[in-house]
Order: sequence, then C-alpha cells, then structure tokens
Amino acid sequence: MFRVRCAHVVGSVKLAVDKAEQDMSELFISESRARLRTLLAAGYALFIAYVSLSPFSGWREQGLNFVDVLHMPLLSTFTPFDAVVNVLAYIPFGLLVGLALRARFGVAVSVMLAVVCGMSLSSGMEYLQMYLPARASSNLDVLTNTFGTLTGALLAVSISSWSWFRQGLIRWRSHLFRHGKEMDFGLALLSLWVFGQINPSLPMLGNVFITEMARQPFVAPLPEPFGWWASVAVTLNLLMLGALLLTLLRTPRRVVVVLLVVLSVVALMKFTAAAVLLKSWALLLWINGEAMFGMLLGLIILTAVLWLPRVAVISLGAVVAFSYFVIVNFVVDGNTPAAAMSVYHWHYGHLLNYNGLAQTITMIFPVLLLFHLWRIRNV
Repeated sequence: MFRVRCAHVVGSVKLAVDKAEQDMSELFISESRARLRTLLAAGYALFIAYVSLSPFSGWREQGLNFVDVLHMPLLSTFTPFDAVVNVLAYIPFGLLVGLALRARFGVAVSVMLAVVCGMSLSSGMEYLQMYLPARASSNLDVLTNTFGTLTGALLAVSISSWSWFRQGLIRWRSHLFRHGKEMDFGLALLSLWVFGQINPSLPMLGNVFITEMARQPFVAPLPEPFGWWASVAVTLNLLMLGALLLTLLRTPRRVVVVLLVVLSVVALMKFTAAAVLLKSWALLLWINGEAMFGMLLGLIILTAVLWLPRVAVISLGAVVAFSYFVIVNFVVDGNTPAAAMSVYHWHYGHLLNYNGLAQTITMIFPVLLLFHLWRIRNV
C-alpha cells in the first residue's frame, strides 16, 4: 500500500514538472514569436519611412498647414495607381502589427491598435512630406494607407485563429531554427536580405544595377568583359547568407539545402517581379555569368566550412561581411538607382525609391550581420 502511494506521489510530481516545463516552453515560444513579429513590423515601418521620404534632401518650409491638407477635397489628388499602391503598401504593415499585437491582446483590441498605428505612421509621413518639395501631402493617402492597415490587421486576426496553421508553423520554426532574442534578430535580418534581393534590376546576389545597353538594329552587341569583382561580390554575398543561416539553424549540416531553398524562392520572386516590371528584352538579365560563377564558388566554399567549429564560422562570417562592405562601397561601381530606370517599362517614381532602398540594404546588411555575429559570439 505504501509503495502504491509513493508511486502515485512520484507520478503526480512528474506530471506537474512536465506540465510546468511545457508551460514554460510554450511561454518562451510565444514570447519569441511575438518578438520576431515586432522586429519585422518595425523593419517594415522603416521601409515605409524610406520610401515615403526618399531622397531625404531639399527639406524646407513651404508654407503648408497640415490641417488644411486634411481638409482638402479627397479626389483632388486621386490617381488609381497611387490609391492601389497605398493600399497594398500598408497591408503587410497591418498584417505584421496585427500578428504582433494578437500575441498579447484580443481580436478587437489588436485590430484597433493596428489601425491606430497605421494611421499614425501614415499621418506622420504625410506631415513630413510637406517639407519635401518633391513630395505632395494628401489626405487621400492617409485614408488609403489606413484602409490597407485595416485589411492587413483583419487578415492577421484571421490567420491567428487557424490553430492548425499556427501550430504547424511553430513546430516547423522550433524544429529548424534556434530560439532566443538573438535568433529572432537573425531571422529578421534574413527577411531583410530576401527583401533586398527581390529587385529585378539587380543581378542575382549582385549589387550592380542593370542598365539598358546601346543597341542598333541588325547589329549584334559587343561581348562585355567578365566582371571578376562583381563575381567576387556575389560569392561574398552568398557566404554572408550562409554564415547567417549557420548561426540560426539547429542542425548546421542542413545549411546547403536551406540555402538552395532560399535562393530558389528569391529567384522565383525575382522572375515574377521582372515579368511585371521590366522590358521584355531585360526579363532574364538578372541571371548572368558573374552571378552563376559567384554562386557556384560560394556553395563550394560554404560546403568546406561546414566542418569548422562555431567560433571559426562566426569569425569567418565577420571577415566576409567586412570584405563585402569594402568591395561594394569602394571597389565595385554599383551605378545609381536612376541608372536602372531604363530597363523598366514602368516609369513611376516609386521604382526609383525601391531601387534606392535595394542599394541601401546592400550597404547596411553587412553592418547588421557584423552586429548579429558579435551578439551571438558567446551564445
């Protein structure tokens, strides 16, 4: 009888301990998930600020009053293209903010707070645009941006109710990637890298904008010399991505497979963007010999460093990031964002801002990667 009671007590204690560990694990995963969503939302807000205020020059008082801007007739600045772009641009912001808030609040509060965030961000951008002569403040932009935020927030609370999707995503993330605030920053950095690579006027993993070549009818273009420095930049870019993945993955040996998946996704998105935005003859210019050779060399080097200890990988990643920063800023001529406009069959100012953002990401990514590697040096 005494043994039975002891076994029962031991079993009860074990169940209590297991439940406590499970609760702590779920709390940790929930906090990590909310932190990652918050980082992504903050990053997207910076993207909106960049696109809204670029080129950040010519600031001056123009005698405008923001109250008067808000009371302007709504259709005075209406164009269908701008309205669609404004809505689409803020849907991801509403989605990310809604998902971050939903991890802490109920449905109604999450939607309301997300809309307030979107309206505040849009109003702030329109207010600052009053001091930029190249920009025009509009109350319709605030309205369409707020509607986009509301759409994204409603989508967020809908997704959060799909328990099967949420649990599957949590299991996949926990199985593939490490946990912790340093890893959340690394995943946000990975998203930033992918976003910067989607631009179809940049070669695959390259940083030199594609420009329209001088072409004459019935005359074959002269072959261009192979750009070795451009190929080196592609190799270093791939190695930076590989070093980042090696710090994030639970099983570093999977890095080549995960890297190929990421590159395939980027190539698909790049091809889709090129099909929509570029002229027909420029559809596949983002695949060139320099990019292909650089990626092949990068994969070979990355396969070789898989056997190095973690400390050596972090040190190598820091050297690669610093080398890439030096090459793309002081060695390779990356052209200006405006130089690529001739390959687009659209000529909206948004594309120039998008090209400038891609160039900015190219410059700041190695710096952010160095910061990430420094943070995880003792993890």
